[in-house]
Amino acid sequence: MENIENAIVPINWKVADENTVEIDDRPGNEPAEHPNFIESNTAAISLEELATKSIVPTFSDNTLTIAHQNFIACVAKAAFEVFGDITPIECRVSHPIIGRVPTALHKKASELTEEEKTIFYQRMAFVSHVQGLTREISGQSIHLAIGGVRAYNEDKLYSRKSPEKFKVFVGWQVRVCSNLCLTCDGYSGTVECMTEADLYQKAYQLFTQFKPQQEDNLRLLEKLTTTRFSEEVFCKIIGRFRLYQALPTNELKALPEVILGDQAVNAAVRGYVANPNFGRNPGEDGISCWSLAQILTEAVKSSYIDRWLERNQNAVDFAIGIQDALNGNTESPYRWFLN
Repeated sequence: MENIENAIVPINWKVADENTVEIDDRPGNEPAEHPNFIESNTAAISLEELATKSIVPTFSDNTLTIAHQNFIACVAKAAFEVFGDITPIECRVSHPIIGRVPTALHKKASELTEEEKTIFYQRMAFVSHVQGLTREISGQSIHLAIGGVRAYNEDKLYSRKSPEKFKVFVGWQVRVCSNLCLTCDGYSGTVECMTEADLYQKAYQLFTQFKPQQEDNLRLLEKLTTTRFSEEVFCKIIGRFRLYQALPTNELKALPEVILGDQAVNAAVRGYVANPNFGRNPGEDGISCWSLAQILTEAVKSSYIDRWLERNQNAVDFAIGIQDALNGNTESPYRWFLN
């Protein structure tokens, strides 16, 4: 891609050649302290470690896949060109695939040196904030965030080179808890790309389509604070969640899709009771639809990294649907959760 170094000045990267990205790790480039943007079974990793200590998988014909760090560079370039400067990348990985060099085939695992070990991470997610784009909802600061998710297990590495799958997003992230308020306007779903140029183009297209709507998207989220409901209604919603999971397929077709499992529902209940920012408050009856969205997005952080984005969007869509039903829309399919 042309002039990729111009896109990543805010992250202080530079391109070494067409296949690798070097990272400038000088002091002062570390991201500011803030809560991890995703929990589950992930681990934080620096970009230097991702670029220099992880091998890059290939297809069966030895054709290179797009490396995680190059995926990040493509999205960063597109974000920089559309939104301007972005903050340093925060990256998390899971499902390490561990190997060894040929000269260490007969060694015990405990005898391996660091130079004899190889590793790559099957799943990776990253996020960055757009500098200067901060707003406030219900007393909480939110930032415009961009990022992506990649899972090698979705690619057919056992065959010849084929399109690789990526997910890209842009949306508002709550500062206090790092919950991502992701709607369909800012989520690409799974995109398939053969080259880094394809990947950059898909990310650029998503960001340019979102930019004119970013304030409308913000107002949609702000409206969630205007609708409150009682604890009795919350308990009814949770009960309907339980029933929803057991309904036959023909009945589910008439209802909106909800992909929150038992673990997320249990976490949402705990959040309602104990979350200091969005749970119930003594002396107040119930919570707002904004708080419901935050409780649900907090709950889906326990999802596998490759399912996090769609469940996050589903949680926000659910809160918006519940608000619509509470405000008297008799045609809303979300009324089923309130009846």
